[in-house]
Amino acid sequence: MTAPVSHIDQLGEESSIWFKLTPLAKGPQNPMKILMQMAERYGGVIPINMANQRVVLLTEPEHFKRVFVTKADDYIKYFDGLKPIFGKAMITHDGALWQKIRMPQQPAFHPDMFVEYVPFFLQAIRTKMDTWAKLAKSGESFEMVEQTWTLAADMICKALFDRDMPFNPHFVFKCVKLYTDVMNHKAVRDKKVAGEEFDVSEESVAKAVETWAGVMPQVLAADPRENREQTLLKMIEAAVADPSIPEFDQQQALDELKQYLWAGTETTALTLAWAMYEVSKRPEARERIRREGLEVYGDRDPTAADYSALAYTRAVIQETMRIYPPIWMFIRVAAKADVIDGKEIRPGDRVALFSYGVHHSPKYWEDPEEFRPERWLGDAAKKRKPYTYIPFGGGKRSCIGGAMSQVENTLALSILLRRFRPEYVGAEPPGINATVTLTPRGGLPFKIHELN
Repeated sequence: MTAPVSHIDQLGEESSIWFKLTPLAKGPQNPMKILMQMAERYGGVIPINMANQRVVLLTEPEHFKRVFVTKADDYIKYFDGLKPIFGKAMITHDGALWQKIRMPQQPAFHPDMFVEYVPFFLQAIRTKMDTWAKLAKSGESFEMVEQTWTLAADMICKALFDRDMPFNPHFVFKCVKLYTDVMNHKAVRDKKVAGEEFDVSEESVAKAVETWAGVMPQVLAADPRENREQTLLKMIEAAVADPSIPEFDQQQALDELKQYLWAGTETTALTLAWAMYEVSKRPEARERIRREGLEVYGDRDPTAADYSALAYTRAVIQETMRIYPPIWMFIRVAAKADVIDGKEIRPGDRVALFSYGVHHSPKYWEDPEEFRPERWLGDAAKKRKPYTYIPFGGGKRSCIGGAMSQVENTLALSILLRRFRPEYVGAEPPGINATVTLTPRGGLPFKIHELN
């Protein structure tokens, strides 16, 4: 049957900057080095002509502040390549409509809410520990990103939606992985350009999008765990019922929930997986995390109040996001003409803020390629120049769930390393895929060992 589905219409479109950047995926083990060399050679503002589109690469923190904060209204959000996934969620909007949609959801991410969420994070972590105990006993290897993705999805469902996962998270993870690698979109686009018909089941990335479209209805149809009143899902349902927000219809609700289950899960999972890779090579770091957990919460379950006391574990997560920022580049579209460092910015230009580059710049970080959690402890962290560390973006459009993600990962890393020793068994160093997110090329294969 010919695919009649509209959600594949934008796959691999030439207008998508992600499609234009796919040559990076064919480059060296770490394609970020190419962009960093360009920045070193040509300066902080680099206009690049890509066929019929102009991209301006920004690599300096003062430029990031200009785009994120000082002239934020002149640089609008760009997420064309992800509209098939997020629909009309707030992640694809800007201006007054974005603010109107975001406002009813903002209370769910206030730090005071973390007190309520932590017990549900812990339930998901305990479920993952049961899985890891079986993997330790069997001795089989597994893909770490898949393990952390399924953990993060479980935490989101339990804490924000008051649901157990009503879907197979391992199957959904594979769909997410297929779509996030935009190289997979090319086959769909080539057939579309040639006017060929194709069966969705034969085009894995199109099938992935089709599968994803059915996930949130399953979540909504599932029975609540505890009928809690203070959940993100309840806040979104209230917004749908509010006549003063006519834009917030049932489809808007579905799309908002999809963005949390995808974007929130993806970035959290990648950070935790990369952290496991780094600590697997450093026995002293693992032992320090383990000891810190013993000192802070001992034999009881950790609470939200314990998060701030897990200083070293939190520093490991922060350093991981510096070395491996899940969102390695933030893209905006210039709505007005501008001039940055003497370089003309034209309306319609795609402005790419190269966060990975500034995270690894020797101008702002001592030995930037070294994994040093200590740089986030004490006075060292206070001396950091603003906008040299932007894992969640900046300004009013910064990630709504950034703080919650750090709580999830800090607790997960602390608890899992109290019981297990992760052993990385892949190529060294692992390669990097720079598509929509910064993913390990070929995955992160691990074995797990249970501690006595």
